[in-house]
Amino acid sequence: MAGFERIAEPPDRGMLTTLGATIGRVAVSLAVPILAFLVLWQGFLFLRDSDADKPIIVIVAIVWGVGGVGGLYGISNWLIEKLPGPWRSRIIPFLFVGPALAILTWYLFLPTLRSLYLSFFAGTSTTFIGLDNYIFALTDSVFQVAIRNNVLWLVLGTGLSTGFGLLLAVLIDRVRYQAVAKTLVFLPLVISFVGAGVIWRFVYAFKPAGQEQIGLLNAFVTSLGLEPQGWTTIEPWNTVFLIVILVWAQTGFAMVILSAALKGVPDELLEAARIDGASERQVFMGVVIPTIKGSIITVATTIAILSLKIFDIVKAMTGGQFDTNVIATLQFDQMFRFQDYGRGSALAIILLLAVTPVIWYNLRQFRQRETFK
Repeated sequence: MAGFERIAEPPDRGMLTTLGATIGRVAVSLAVPILAFLVLWQGFLFLRDSDADKPIIVIVAIVWGVGGVGGLYGISNWLIEKLPGPWRSRIIPFLFVGPALAILTWYLFLPTLRSLYLSFFAGTSTTFIGLDNYIFALTDSVFQVAIRNNVLWLVLGTGLSTGFGLLLAVLIDRVRYQAVAKTLVFLPLVISFVGAGVIWRFVYAFKPAGQEQIGLLNAFVTSLGLEPQGWTTIEPWNTVFLIVILVWAQTGFAMVILSAALKGVPDELLEAARIDGASERQVFMGVVIPTIKGSIITVATTIAILSLKIFDIVKAMTGGQFDTNVIATLQFDQMFRFQDYGRGSALAIILLLAVTPVIWYNLRQFRQRETFK
């Protein structure tokens, strides 16, 4: 009737009960992981400050750490699965992706911001000097040599590793014992760059003429009646000799990825090209290469990123002496040897800027190939 307002009906008691149960489940689902994390954190503090024997601490740490993290995820997942559909689909991604994002933020994003901040200060990090560290880095003769070396690592390391990997992928697929051959080529990849540097120090080892040569390369050279050489001291070829180590280690990676890509080339395309009268070279260049182009780009960009931030091989082989420095070794020296945090941070930012376009291009290729879809 006109003049009378409609009195709102009281909410359904069953609806209130369901809403209360949902809120309770959400609260429990959030509280239990937080509680479990606090328990794990207290266990970490206990292990850190404990005076128990080290073997016991190691065992407890493994059981506590691995079991605790597994239990944390298991309990959290079980509780989230009890939630209604919309809440479950919203919370589950944060359960599994959240810790990774937190770790990336803490160990990558925040240190990058701090390095950028410190790069505008003097070595003591107390006096603001603007872009002076960057100007020094870009005009210093040692840094210019490091840039030249990084370009050599980028071009030769990436090109030779990818090229030899493709060549071996084509050739090894045609041999009888391809699994054994691939394993032998792939083995250097499992060795750390420091370990590879130690191995190749024996290959390049030098003794003065007239003494017994323990280096494999000089032993071969002297067997031909030639003089032994200090391979890691011959400028600028010593950088090329160091790049050989990267090629030796990364060719197996390129071979495995490209070999898998070659097996994915449709036989119908190859047969059609041969029927049309194409030679094997034309088939390879006109059919095979365009088909596996995406895999070649992925391998090349991955090795390119590794080449740009190379550090271990140079540090283990020469320590940056004899004009073999790269940006990463200069950054290490400025930061930890000379205690100049401003210049070290500036070099770190420059290295990050050099790597970023390659990473962006790699991600762009992934998106075009619908890798993330």
